[in-house]
Amino acid sequence: MNYHNIFPGEFLERLNRFVARVKIDGQIQEVHVKNTGRCKELLIPGSKIFLEKSNNPSRKTKYSIISIYKGQTLVNMDSQVPNDVVYHGILDGKIAGFESLKTLKREKTYKHSRFDLYYETSNQKGYIEVKGVTLEENGIARFPDAPTSRGTKHVRELCEGQEEGFQNYIVFLIQMSPVHLFKPNDEKDPDFASMLRKAHRSGIKIICLTSTITKNSIEILREIPYDLS
Repeated sequence: MNYHNIFPGEFLERLNRFVARVKIDGQIQEVHVKNTGRCKELLIPGSKIFLEKSNNPSRKTKYSIISIYKGQTLVNMDSQVPNDVVYHGILDGKIAGFESLKTLKREKTYKHSRFDLYYETSNQKGYIEVKGVTLEENGIARFPDAPTSRGTKHVRELCEGQEEGFQNYIVFLIQMSPVHLFKPNDEKDPDFASMLRKAHRSGIKIICLTSTITKNSIEILREIPYDLS
């Protein structure tokens, strides 16, 4: 996945969920934040960022924050991109389990949830929920960074689908590279963590992937293990 019209900048402050104040070429501007999560460990004043400039002249904010440095690590914080990365990763054979793929569709509804992907192979079918991960603690990726009742509902309904014969997946796309393990964030959302463990027991497959991040791209790097204990 590639971005275009990328500019460096400096993060100054977050004004609300969607807007931040940054410095670009010495000028202070208000820009779009493409992640409604808290991201408190990322959005630190003075941090170096990369932004994508929009070609839409009618937009109120000309730029969107794409990535930010956490120390020496560049973290992609675009919450809209994980679905696209996983979609193309499956099509390109970069994600195990879909080798005999026949169908892959985006945004499919099951029960009361709209899941990111629906797939069919020669011997199974099911739904895929994709979660972007930007929180890292001591080399361990954690999700979520804030309570997510919507995410818990999605996993619950994946469990119901699993009981009805689907082979469902949850894919955590970790939007950085230097992590070696994934764990659910019990401290931030014990309900989600508990439901994820239930999903695992029900046979839902969990895949955790790190990413190679540059100022204008994000690509799947490798699969890493997870710990649900």
